[in-house]
Amino acid sequence: MARIVLGVGGGVAAYKSALLLRALTERGHDVRVVPTASALRFVGAATFEALSGNPVATEVWDDVPEVAHVRIGQTADLVLVNPATADLLARAAAGRADDLLTATLLTAHCPVVFVPAMHTEMWLHPATQDNVATLRRRGAVVLPPAVGRLTGPDSGPGRLPEPADVAALAEVVLTAGAPALRQDLAGRRVVISAGGTREPLDPVRFLGNRSSGMQGWALARVAAARGAEVVLVAANVEAPAPFGVRVVPVGSAEELRTAVHTEAAVADVVVMAAAVADFRPGTVAASKLKKGSAGEPTSVDLVRNADVLVELVAARRTGQRVVGFAAETGDAEGDVLTHARAKLARKGVDLLVVNDVSAGQVFGRADNEVTVLAADGTVTPVPAGRKDVVAAGIWDALAADPAG
Repeated sequence: MARIVLGVGGGVAAYKSALLLRALTERGHDVRVVPTASALRFVGAATFEALSGNPVATEVWDDVPEVAHVRIGQTADLVLVNPATADLLARAAAGRADDLLTATLLTAHCPVVFVPAMHTEMWLHPATQDNVATLRRRGAVVLPPAVGRLTGPDSGPGRLPEPADVAALAEVVLTAGAPALRQDLAGRRVVISAGGTREPLDPVRFLGNRSSGMQGWALARVAAARGAEVVLVAANVEAPAPFGVRVVPVGSAEELRTAVHTEAAVADVVVMAAAVADFRPGTVAASKLKKGSAGEPTSVDLVRNADVLVELVAARRTGQRVVGFAAETGDAEGDVLTHARAKLARKGVDLLVVNDVSAGQVFGRADNEVTVLAADGTVTPVPAGRKDVVAAGIWDALAADPAG
């Protein structure tokens, strides 16, 4: 259990902070909400107190004997400001301490994460961008805002990311520290495939696999938080798009192949995390195949699908990185890493992320554990943890690869 200070700025997006608070407490964390006075115009103190079980104050004078303006920051494991308005970013960058939240920011020894939310013009203003650069230079994490509907009819960058995304990224910082969300992917275009393809047999049935797409989702979320422009080619994943990520939905292996090649043409990094079917039925019935009918099949002929990963490597541009995934099990011919090393050599990728999926591990679970193999023979174990934390470890391995 971590001690988290949830700072809440005075913007209409403050209502989402109540949902974030619930998500954090459900993960077992002790959360103290420190809103600005204007934030309480949008969400009342009683809501925050009921959901957190802790008192709420906005001014340094609210509980003088507790010396809250010093103690809260000193004892926190994470300070998470959601939403961080333009005014709050400016006051934090200037080192102001004119309320309990800004005083807490000055006394915190732990990682600090700002989640901006404001109108597009305010976010893009040079003053705000200078404040963001200042806070990042001092070691704070300032997430890129989401793009979408703002207050009223406006749309653009400045939207607050969804609570589930923020909670997942908070876990990354709690586990791996603020450097796990550094802006090392800023200006880079990243394409990630995720999920499992489905190869139709008839209008009802398909050949598929057990991939949930959760690890690909986590890779996309962390890449966006690290500043990348991310495209997620999603095969049969029913989940909200991570913030700042453009999703291209696909169904079959051939649809995924077309989408990935199209997006990879202008990408700096391509990560093939999807489970792409090796085979598809040779023919697709126009109507449902029924038992006991004249059209009941006695067998299903399979046709091999194209190897998208091999094609991507063959088409790789100078400077482009291609990352593959291998879901492996050990057998009589070798253990998981033996098979993975053979796949790395056969595919020709820059990095291969290896999952041991024996006994149904990984699929559909919140946690994962992987080993990253590099073309130069480097082996990087990424310890077991939530998939967003593992995703940060994978991006770290890519950044550390000398070929990059």
